[in-house]
Amino acid sequence: MLLQFSCANHKSIRTKVLFSAMAGKDRSHEDMTLPISEGRVLKSAVIYGANASGKSNFIDAIAFMKNLVTRSVQLQPGQTIRQIPHKLSSADESEYEMHFLASNVHYVYGFSICHGIVTNEYLFYFPNGRQTKIFERENMSVTLGYRFRGKFKNAMEVLKENRLFLSCAANFSNIQEVLDVFRFFDHELVIYHPANQENWLNYSLYQIHENAAIKDAVIQFMRELGIALNDIIVKIDQTKIDSAQLPPILSEEFKQMLMQQNVDAISAKLEYDGITVDLMAEESTGVQKLFGLLCPLIDIMANGKILICDELESGLHEALLYGLVKLFMNYQSDKFAQLFFSTHETGLLNLDLFRRDQVWFTEMRNSDRSTDLFSLAELKSIRKDENLGKGYISGKYGAIPMLNLNFADVVQKLMG
Repeated sequence: MLLQFSCANHKSIRTKVLFSAMAGKDRSHEDMTLPISEGRVLKSAVIYGANASGKSNFIDAIAFMKNLVTRSVQLQPGQTIRQIPHKLSSADESEYEMHFLASNVHYVYGFSICHGIVTNEYLFYFPNGRQTKIFERENMSVTLGYRFRGKFKNAMEVLKENRLFLSCAANFSNIQEVLDVFRFFDHELVIYHPANQENWLNYSLYQIHENAAIKDAVIQFMRELGIALNDIIVKIDQTKIDSAQLPPILSEEFKQMLMQQNVDAISAKLEYDGITVDLMAEESTGVQKLFGLLCPLIDIMANGKILICDELESGLHEALLYGLVKLFMNYQSDKFAQLFFSTHETGLLNLDLFRRDQVWFTEMRNSDRSTDLFSLAELKSIRKDENLGKGYISGKYGAIPMLNLNFADVVQKLMG
């Protein structure tokens, strides 16, 4: 599970921002927390903020960390890591750090990048409640913890300045602690973005087609959300690529090669009482998105993974969004799944659904156009019966654009 994430000098994030999934002193909604040796971990959190305040950039920083861990071993000599620092930052380094549990052990992993190469990297764990070093790295120099000396020879041989040592060690060694950490980033930490909605929908339809239990679970979830679905009929056929579907910039030789290959043609029909509709052609974008979300969400809930979503509400009616979040919050399992997401939907912003330490805000500092991140729990004088949605819209908590323009005056000036 995710315990804490921090980063600095990533896109609009200039100075270090810190997100914590550790519960504070608030004792409301204790069923939304899980006790561990270090305290209590939150099951979910929501991030609000104005457009261009940095919500997506914060989630992008987590995705960047995940992708570099899982893929940097593939970088070739001479390639640089794609680093996007804050435009006004005088610092050249971008920093990323995460605290998490993997196989019920607390780990701390972080790294720094400067001019597209790795300058600093470290991995510690707490097997008996005490911090123990697995490795530390400065540029190309790696020092190993006492327990791990002599175990990273093959990883040392493939290490390069543009590759993370963790990525190399996971692929060229057989150290259980390293494999557990790599699996956390690769398998347990799941990032969703609206731009990938089609891929998620195809994944869900494959799962429904192959797994009767998943299909039954999706139907049940849809009914819980108020959609009276009776059956889902998914067909997957092999077909040839149509030349009209290929981009015109491709060469004729490449087009011919692609057109010789078979691809899966997926179709899905939804059966309601007395009516059957085509999911792709006749259903709303909201229902299509629900199908794209439900199978990954069921997998995450059943297996105790972490789902991080940017703009979870995109394409969903507010009632469906509320129901989806509520279902996740109320789901009981021996696996502890987590959901962290950004949204503009203020209908979720109430203390009946979230604790104060589960509500976070991003705000753009006018002084240097950089992102600040803070939780509702950090603000004083928040009553337990307070209307958070109204307070947020009114600007009481910051993190929202204050529109003071008199548009009538503007229009009058434009008209002369």
